[in-house]
Amino acid sequence: MFELLLQGVLLGGLYTLFALGLSLMFGVMRLTNTAHGDFIILGAFGALALNGWGLNPWVADVVVLPIAALLGYAIQRYVLNQTLGKDPVPSLVVTFGLSIVIQNALLETFSADPRSIESNGLNIQSLALSDSLSVGVLPTLILCIALIATVGLQWLFANTRLGRAFRAVSDDPEIAELMGLRSQNVYALATALAFVLIAMAGVLQGLRTTVAPSDGPMLLLFAFEAVIMGGMGSFWGTLAGSMLLGVTQQVGFRLDPGWGVWAGHLMFLFVLLVKPQGLFPKTR
Repeated sequence: MFELLLQGVLLGGLYTLFALGLSLMFGVMRLTNTAHGDFIILGAFGALALNGWGLNPWVADVVVLPIAALLGYAIQRYVLNQTLGKDPVPSLVVTFGLSIVIQNALLETFSADPRSIESNGLNIQSLALSDSLSVGVLPTLILCIALIATVGLQWLFANTRLGRAFRAVSDDPEIAELMGLRSQNVYALATALAFVLIAMAGVLQGLRTTVAPSDGPMLLLFAFEAVIMGGMGSFWGTLAGSMLLGVTQQVGFRLDPGWGVWAGHLMFLFVLLVKPQGLFPKTR
C-alpha cells in the first residue's frame, strides 16, 4: 500500500507541473487556455529542436524556459488580451485555434513519431529507500520541482509587489488601472510566468517518457481535472488535486492496466458531485 501511494504521489508531482500554469492563468485572468496541453508538448519539442541544433541536452532544457517566457508574454500581450472580457467564448475559440496550429506545425516539422529528450540515463536511475523499495531519481526530482514551484508561486502572490499586482488585476482590473497598474501588461507577465511552468512541464515529460505532437489534449485533460478538483486558481488546491489524481490513477493501474486513466476520470466526477467548487477553492 505504501509503495502504491508513493508512486501515486510521484505521478501527482508531474501532474502538478502540468496544472500550475493553467491554474495561474485562470487565477489572474479567468482565462481557460484550451491549448495548454499543446504548449506543454511544444516546450518538449522546443528542447528537442535546440538539442538537434547542437546544444547540450541539459543546456537546451534550460534555454527553452526564457524562450517560453517571451512567447507567453507576446501571445498574451498581442493576442489573448484582445479576447478577455465577461464572455469566455472568444478566448476559448482563439486558444482552440492555437491548439490546432501547434499540433499541425509539430506534425509537419517533427512527424507523428514519438520521441524523448536525452537524459543521460537519469530516467533509469533509482534511489533505494529500503531493501525492497526504491524510487526513480527523475520522478523524485520532478516531485521536488513541483513542490518548490507551488511554494514559490504561493510566496510570490503573498509577499511580492508583482504578486500583489496579479491579485489586484484579478480582483478588479478597473480599480487596479486607477491605482496605476497597466492590466494588460500585468496579464502578459502572468502568462510569461505560466509559460515557464508549461515549458518546464514539457521538458520533464520529455525526459520521463516519449512525447508526440498529438499528446496535447490528453495532458490538457489531466491538468484540467487536477485544477478543477483542487479549486480553480488555488495553487495549494492544484497540488492537492494533482496528488489525488495521481494516486487514484495508480490504484486503477494496480487493479487493471486499462483502468488507470478511467479511475482518474471517475474521481474527477466524484469530486464535482461532492464539492463542485473543488477541494480548496480560491477565496478573495
